[in-house]
Formats: sequence, structure tokens, C-alpha cells
Amino acid sequence: MDVIRLLGIRDTPLSVDEVLAAVGDHAAGGTTFFVGTVREQDHGKPVTRLSYSAHPTAEAELRQVAEKVAADFPVTALAAVHRVGDLELGDTAVIVAVAAPHRDEAFRAARRLIDDLKANVPIWKHQVFADGETEWVGAGE
Repeated sequence: MDVIRLLGIRDTPLSVDEVLAAVGDHAAGGTTFFVGTVREQDHGKPVTRLSYSAHPTAEAELRQVAEKVAADFPVTALAAVHRVGDLELGDTAVIVAVAAPHRDEAFRAARRLIDDLKANVPIWKHQVFADGETEWVGAGE
């Protein structure tokens, strides 16, 4: 069975329960999650609006990132989903999860998965601050 159980770029709300179900594995002794949410400020400034957009190749790039993590770590299952579109404060923007035989492997693989997703998958965040300034943040930032 493929260890990459769930990948996606979605314009609908993300579900921790769906991701947990996807990475459930009796061979795993540890499962690590990272849930990224929209925070109320960035750079010490209040955020009023936030939107994510993705390049058409984003899912293919996400698969490459996941395949590399699966090749580099002894994981039994992994999943990664990212939201696009307009999000509200507190909304879930990204979820990654990794199951592995031991907790250290799960932690290290999950850290690599989220770091490489943020660095390499062409997804951009557009923030609007309360003072009217805007900022684009994207892959590799």
C-alpha cells in the first residue's frame, strides 16, 4: 500500500478527522500532526483578511514533496492538505500528518513535510492588514 494516503489543495474547509483517518496505521507507534491556522496578526500588525491561491502545478509539487519525505523517512502513512481561497481568523489553512513506527521518526518527517511544503509548493498567501497595507507571501518565503 502507498504510504501517501491523502494529498490535496482545496477551496473547502479542511478536516483534522479526515486526515487522522487517512494516516491511521496499526504499524505506527506514533502519529504527528501539524495544523496551521489563520492568526489575528503578523509582523505585530493586525490582519483583517487573508486569501491563499495556488499555481495549477501545486498538487503535483505537493506530491513530489510527499514522495521525498516518504523516501527519506521510515513512515507508514502521510497526508497533507492545504486550503485556498478566502479564510477567516482561526480557519485551518494547512494540515500535515505522518505516522511512523516510532515517535522521533514521525516528528522529524512531519517537520520536513510542512517545511518542504512551505518552501517548495507554489501556494501564495495574500494578507491585508488593518492599516491598509498588504503583503504577498509565497513558496520559499
